[in-house]
Amino acid sequence: MCGIFGYIGTKTNAPEMIFKGLQTLEYRGYDSWGIAILNSNQKLQRQRQTGKIDKKQLKLSGGTIGIGHTRWATHGGVFEKNAHPHLDCNEEIAVLHNGIIENYQELKEELLKKGHHFTSDTDTEVVPHLLEEYVKHSPIKNAVKKTFQRLRGLSALVILYQRTKEIFVVKNGSPIVIGKGQDEYFIASDAVGILPYTNTLLFLNDHELAILGENSLVLEHIDTDKHIKEYFETVSWQQSHVTKGNYKHFMLKEIAEQPQVIRTIAKTQKELIEKQAPRIEHAFGTFFIGSGTASYACLAGTYLFSKIAHIHVNMAPASEFMYLEDFLTPDSLIIPLSQSGETIDIVEPLTRAKKKGSKILAIVNTLGSTIYRLADQTILLQAGPEKAVASTKAYTAKIAVLTYLAYAIAKDSQTGQKKLLESAQEIQRLLKPNTTKTLRSIAKKIARHEHVYLIGRGMSYATALEGALKIKEVSYIHAEGLAGGEIKHGPIALIDKGTPCIVIAPQDETHAAILSNAMELKSRGGYIIGISPKNSPIFDEWIQVKDTGIPLITQVIPLQLLGYFLSLQRGVADPDKPRNLAKSVTVK
Repeated sequence: MCGIFGYIGTKTNAPEMIFKGLQTLEYRGYDSWGIAILNSNQKLQRQRQTGKIDKKQLKLSGGTIGIGHTRWATHGGVFEKNAHPHLDCNEEIAVLHNGIIENYQELKEELLKKGHHFTSDTDTEVVPHLLEEYVKHSPIKNAVKKTFQRLRGLSALVILYQRTKEIFVVKNGSPIVIGKGQDEYFIASDAVGILPYTNTLLFLNDHELAILGENSLVLEHIDTDKHIKEYFETVSWQQSHVTKGNYKHFMLKEIAEQPQVIRTIAKTQKELIEKQAPRIEHAFGTFFIGSGTASYACLAGTYLFSKIAHIHVNMAPASEFMYLEDFLTPDSLIIPLSQSGETIDIVEPLTRAKKKGSKILAIVNTLGSTIYRLADQTILLQAGPEKAVASTKAYTAKIAVLTYLAYAIAKDSQTGQKKLLESAQEIQRLLKPNTTKTLRSIAKKIARHEHVYLIGRGMSYATALEGALKIKEVSYIHAEGLAGGEIKHGPIALIDKGTPCIVIAPQDETHAAILSNAMELKSRGGYIIGISPKNSPIFDEWIQVKDTGIPLITQVIPLQLLGYFLSLQRGVADPDKPRNLAKSVTVK
């Protein structure tokens, strides 16, 4: 899986456009890349390489049609032979693929018996050979349909066919977006890749086939051959949202954008959120599900709903929800949280929940995404594109929406709005040099350590988990978030002299207890870094975070910045693209 970009139109610099498109999608994470074009002689040409994309590496030139891919290895190691696009034996069909073909082994054995020659270790390579087999007896469109119908698992395919000079796009689960320009079309796995060229987008639905010619688009259902009317949408994201501007990294830029994101939610979402509140009140069982950072936002939501709305909600990591779904009914409400709206660990349980008749209220950041379309109702985060792999502004946007929802259920939206605006103001203060200088100093002191522990109680427990994730994602330090009361039940054995321990101590009902836990750590040699409205003799370092009534939003900002500064201090090559990680995880 990873990034897909394609072009068909009248411009003659397709390789350069595809190359730039792939660079735009670099944030998704990848280990190799490749491009296939039709050259001036209308013959397929291909270039593939391992490692990162560099403008100097592009050897292809000319052409008005082509496709490109950045690969994050699933089947087969990081070798050039495994990079996409993959070709058939005649080198007339080029295929890009995101997802997993679960039955590729049996398909490969069938094709080997028919004399096909394989050159890679991937599951993807069965596709061009299947197409080659079917196109012997059928038009290419029918061959595409027959091939796709034989694949098990969730996949997106982009196929360039030399003979007809067309691109075929079909999907089941994995995302694909088509952009419409002036006498040209763009294909990408993420709208961000297309935004530099057009904001007129079509989000392909599952089992839809798009057939793209030089100036034509035909949509058909893959199973019924029924023609489908085009359904392009205009998105409000701008090109400035997907460039770094004056910032060194996207992560820092996106941290800095959080005050405006919170203000936007506070000022524009009131009516929509109030409309959704009764759905939660009347549901017989409400479930938050998310993956990674989103799962910690879900956990935070359970505390918010308990404290503010006085109602119980359940939460589960999305990848575990399938083991808890036996009790779902048509009266159940599932609330998935996602930045990309494409995370397969969320998509799969939602698909099963819909079969049981359960309702879905999605909180997502991406218009037209799979989760957006699966939902019965949707709240858009309006955070703008998030390009750093480590999520920052999407997390605080989720917390802001959940906070607003909790206050709406409590029939007190005005207080929710007021507290959100106060939080935005406090974030603005935390981003100023006084705080960032302190955090840089702390990062320098603890960067040599391989273990960091974070503790919190109540809502701050979710912050401890999310803060630990940020540190481990971008600095590669082992960081562990813990409930303060749990440290004495085992983890305290890991503390010795100088161990960095971050203590989240808001001025709420948890304050006295979490300071007692901090003292337990300090007495074992822990180096105590306090995040709190007021200083304490227990703290060796103090980061002042004023209490705005929603500490969940403000507490996490210093931890995001600390993770970023630790990554710089430890010489991480690019905090925006941590090793082994991908932004949009569309495989299990």
